[in-house]
Amino acid sequence: MLWWLQYLFIINIVALLVYGWDKWQSGRCGYRIPEATLISMAALGGTVGALTAMYAFRHKTRNLLFRWGLPLILVVQLAAVLLFWRF
Repeated sequence: MLWWLQYLFIINIVALLVYGWDKWQSGRCGYRIPEATLISMAALGGTVGALTAMYAFRHKTRNLLFRWGLPLILVVQLAAVLLFWRF
């Protein structure tokens, strides 16, 4: 039962760091992380870390895919958890 909490903690920390790295690289014109990778990290459970990084680093806040997509992913994930616990 505790393994999924550890997983969520790790994936959210990794998502936060990857979003931060991408923001840092954007200012340096360096290697960027593909948007599909950033969204995939959120879909795999790192939504809270991705949203935190998005607003803490002011990164991808104007991109509609991220501004609306990440909260939508979070709602779907929360609904899935509620359904799982209910049934």
